[in-house]
Amino acid sequence: MHAESKSGILRQPLSVWATAFAAVVAFMGIGLVDPILPAIAKNLQASPSQVSLLFTSYFLITAVAMLVTGWVSSRIGGKRTLMIGLALIVVFAGLAGTSGSVGQLVGFRAGWGFGNALFVATALAVIVGAASGGAESAIILYEAALGLGISMGPLAGALLGDMNWRYPFFGTAALMATGFVLIATLLKAPPRPAVKTPLSAPLRALRHGGLSTTAFTALFYNYAFFTILAFTPFILGMDAHGIGLVFFGWGVLVALSSVFAAPFLQRRFGTVRVMHAALALLVLFQLGLAVSGHTGIIVCTILSGIPIGMNNTAFTEAAMEVSDHPRPVASAGYNFVRWMGGALAPYIASKLAEHFSTAVPYYAGAACCAVAMAILVIRRGHLRPLERVDIDHTFQEAPLPAQA
Repeated sequence: MHAESKSGILRQPLSVWATAFAAVVAFMGIGLVDPILPAIAKNLQASPSQVSLLFTSYFLITAVAMLVTGWVSSRIGGKRTLMIGLALIVVFAGLAGTSGSVGQLVGFRAGWGFGNALFVATALAVIVGAASGGAESAIILYEAALGLGISMGPLAGALLGDMNWRYPFFGTAALMATGFVLIATLLKAPPRPAVKTPLSAPLRALRHGGLSTTAFTALFYNYAFFTILAFTPFILGMDAHGIGLVFFGWGVLVALSSVFAAPFLQRRFGTVRVMHAALALLVLFQLGLAVSGHTGIIVCTILSGIPIGMNNTAFTEAAMEVSDHPRPVASAGYNFVRWMGGALAPYIASKLAEHFSTAVPYYAGAACCAVAMAILVIRRGHLRPLERVDIDHTFQEAPLPAQA
């Protein structure tokens, strides 16, 4: 059974692969600017906290826009929503490459974030709806796209940014234009929902105890996640190539642990236990970043990709399975809350470093992981539906009875 499900992940319609390719490029945009953050600060005469607003504006707009993605897609259809999101990314990524000041760049990243929200939230629903092998296979495929995109983003940013800090933005625009063409030609428009989603649906979905528990735990987890992603480039003391290679190694571990380690461990120990273990491991790496020298910082940064990849898959599957709301609505509410962690962390981390020391942001990240674990313990009763999902997975993995 397990071998069949694994092979089924790769046997997907062309429309799913087209959407997955565009998702890879969309997630590349998250880590694309990592290797060039010091270069941007130097060329635009900006401080680290000012440059960190590239992440803050991007994720803040992404989070808020999540509230309207279901409303839009239920009225114009999933395919049109994907294409509008891709078109906005193409336009604003291209404009970001023309920026003459950090303020302009921050503004263009905000527009990019709006397009990213329309695309990412809808892409997950489209892949889940169109993929063969069920929701679990679709989520693993989606997380594989996330991991691959996050790993390739810093590498592409380093290679293009070494020539000019503007080139990574133009490169993203070109790749997203390719994704736009693939979606337009290969994706058959999925049927529109019979009932149009009201604007208030994602917020009302968060009244569900399980979804709100998952979302707010993910908010604190994402704070720790993006402290590493957005702040660490400033303390590595390396050029664009060096930073790009460090975060490429980190991203490879994100991808491998999200696709292979997380599903295996979830089937053996359950989703909630995987969350606890990954958060505890992330605490150790955050503390390692706080107290280590240069080599230790590199090692802890790369290895932190393991718990981050495990949590990305565990949290996404939990958000999709824990409530009885439609998956696009649950995804929108969940992402609205969790991306707030990505919006807050870069700016707060850089400010903490400016006022105290470079170790303090990581202590704050470790504390956020501890808070996330406490939420899971205190509200564990709301996560009981996940136990049924884990039992189903275990049943699917069980060997067939011997034939008489």
